[in-house]
Amino acid sequence: MAKPLVALVGRPNVGKSTFFNKVVGKKLSIVDDFPGVTRDRLYADAEWCGKYFTLVDTGGLELKSTDIMWKHIQKQAEIAIDTADVIILFADAKTGLNSSDIDVAEKLRKSGKPVVLAVNKLDNYDLGKLFEFYNLGIGEPFGISAEQGTGIGDLLDEVVKNFPKNEAEEEPDRIKIAIVGKPNAGKSSLCNKLLGFDRTIGSDMAETTRDAIDAPFEVNGKKYMLSDTAGIRKKKNVEEDLEYYSVLRALGAIRRADVCIMMIDANDGVTEQDTKICGYIHEQNKPSVIVMNKWDLVEKDTNTVNKFTDKLKEDLKFMDYLLPIFVSAKTGLRTEKILSLCDTAKQNSQKKIPTGQLNDLILDAVRTNEPPSVNGKRLKINFVTQMGVNPPTFLLFVNDGSLLHFSYKRYLENVLRNAYDFSGTPIKILTREKDENYV
Repeated sequence: MAKPLVALVGRPNVGKSTFFNKVVGKKLSIVDDFPGVTRDRLYADAEWCGKYFTLVDTGGLELKSTDIMWKHIQKQAEIAIDTADVIILFADAKTGLNSSDIDVAEKLRKSGKPVVLAVNKLDNYDLGKLFEFYNLGIGEPFGISAEQGTGIGDLLDEVVKNFPKNEAEEEPDRIKIAIVGKPNAGKSSLCNKLLGFDRTIGSDMAETTRDAIDAPFEVNGKKYMLSDTAGIRKKKNVEEDLEYYSVLRALGAIRRADVCIMMIDANDGVTEQDTKICGYIHEQNKPSVIVMNKWDLVEKDTNTVNKFTDKLKEDLKFMDYLLPIFVSAKTGLRTEKILSLCDTAKQNSQKKIPTGQLNDLILDAVRTNEPPSVNGKRLKINFVTQMGVNPPTFLLFVNDGSLLHFSYKRYLENVLRNAYDFSGTPIKILTREKDENYV
């Protein structure tokens, strides 16, 4: 289940970044009294009362400003609003209600998204200062002090109440596929090609977020939901912001997907932007297929595919499970094989290994290659079980989890991958400590 996305929105200098840092528990966002410091949106995972979500900090909104910097900040905030499940509108109790608050509130009402009003800097908890904020027409204002940490619990209680209800799919067997990648990688061409197969198209093609279209269809009796996320066109004077717009749109699609198709332009190779989007896919533990597009334009010899595959594995080391295919969305070369690879990646992410086989495999691997000694102590693995899927997650019962070195963890992961097909999906290895006599 994808984590709900919570966007922090408001005029400059209302304390959004302070709140972000307080809830996340890390100082990830810069806090400064100078308006406009948070130009780039920041996001991080957070938890409240067992509810997990992704918090997005945006730059302050000055909707009537014509300054080019404020226009860039506004575009990023708009993308966060488009992709959010819940929005927290921030206002300032010290300065009181002003016209900028009214402008932002009006914009958020038009979004149709659930909005929770946070009145920050209520340091003395003078509730009388809250009354004027009812005029925003957003609902009950929640007085908080992000700096002191007061009132945040009540605010978050209200936020989580507005999360989507388990998003139970009307058709749980329909696989949701997101086509993501940088602009001009061929996402829309591939979407059109996939939807052009012999299939039954659903009656609705709903626009779920700006520049993202969901299209239900069937191929050979299998049901899919394809989400095409359009890239941002390169415009004069905003090239430096291209990464931020594209990545946040891709993030929303990735969160909702069962499988991601990552489009890469074979002529460009893996760029920094591609690496970042692949990193989001990996962090969200999503199965994926790497589609090297425009293969018809690449000069080839008998070893070109192997060279490109090796280069992919080098550039995307953190995705050593990657499942690549080389296609041309324009000509249709190999595009008919993509859905089959998506099925494989999804099936591998749901694969369950019998406990007996799992223990035989891991304990045999330990006998073959013992864990390294750390300060005279050695890791002992007593028992192994698979505790979940999506991604496949394995739990090692050990004497001391701190003794599991990263390199040995990677060794165990490779043992699992060599024994079972987990291509296209990440896997996780966790530890739990038990005494030496655990059976």
